Amino acid sequence: MEDRKSYFFTTELCVGYEKTPVVTDITVSLERGEILTLIGPNGAGKSTLLKSIAGQLQPLGGVICLDQRNLSQISREECARQMSVLLTDRLQAELMTCEEVVETGRYPYTGRFGLLSADDHRIVDEAMELVRVSELKDRLFAQISDGQRQRVLLARAIAQEPELLILDEPTSYLDVRYKLEFLSILQKLCRCKKMAVILSLHELELARRVSDKMLCIRENRVYRFGTPEEIFGQGEMTALFDIRTGSYDEQTDGLELEAPDGAPQVFVIAGNGSGREVYRRLQRQGVPFATGILSANDLDAPIARALAAEVIWTPAFEPVDEKCLTQAKKMIDCCQTVICARDSFGSLEQANRELYMYAQTAGKTVET
Repeated sequence: MEDRKSYFFTTELCVGYEKTPVVTDITVSLERGEILTLIGPNGAGKSTLLKSIAGQLQPLGGVICLDQRNLSQISREECARQMSVLLTDRLQAELMTCEEVVETGRYPYTGRFGLLSADDHRIVDEAMELVRVSELKDRLFAQISDGQRQRVLLARAIAQEPELLILDEPTSYLDVRYKLEFLSILQKLCRCKKMAVILSLHELELARRVSDKMLCIRENRVYRFGTPEEIFGQGEMTALFDIRTGSYDEQTDGLELEAPDGAPQVFVIAGNGSGREVYRRLQRQGVPFATGILSANDLDAPIARALAAEVIWTPAFEPVDEKCLTQAKKMIDCCQTVICARDSFGSLEQANRELYMYAQTAGKTVET
């Protein structure tokens, strides 16, 4: 697919080491102002692809085009002005301050002596302020935390003023706050400066939210390419990562550990999100449980589906019929304990209120 309207595209690209292919037949495109995220299992070839795009590895076949030009025909100097790269390789900067590290992002624009102008210093200051590392400017780069280093390196990449930014697992060392800030900065750069971004992420929920396009790699090939709405179909992530233990819910981005084995010992009366923490507590204790009566669109439904041995369902927006109620009572009869996760019952929850009363009259141990 040679898309002449795209800022970046590859055609039947094959990447690998020496003569050994790692990922083959890669055909993708990216517009200015868009974010393309690579996802896939460890060892699938995401870093190899990024290094090939960055010019650190020679492709084994196919074409990489940047701004309508074959990347192999762009000089290193010109490429350094158009493309900034932040990979997982450690930067050797033991005696450099954080400000000096960021200043290296301006070297593609300086003369052979690397002297920065007043305008260069202004750009460096703005980049550090944008990533909120200005307070680190006089600290030695080797003496700050991994998360702080990652933010300083992003400031360096921004100071380079690239049109294409390439990042390999940039959120790996960041806590929740800085993960969100980091990706928000990338979005802002794309919107305001029309920068194109290609990155790899392990956090599926973040990849889904930040990406305009996604490339899924599995078993040395492109598994899927498209928008997040196209990628996150029914069971696609389970197949991509070959999830066999536990579960991943693509609708809610929910990860759950493996459900306890065995027949239900506890029945949980829940609904409207009240049962989620109870379900997880029972899973941690290794206690198999049943739960209900839940509507198919209830807030508790995804976790119940993942962790419960059995769920008593009722169709969404429909009243609970007698058959469903009878089924739930029979399940209570089979359990030793009933946990009621509700502190009150609404006018449309009379069936669950009846289950609570039934458990008490049946002599079950009832916890609230």
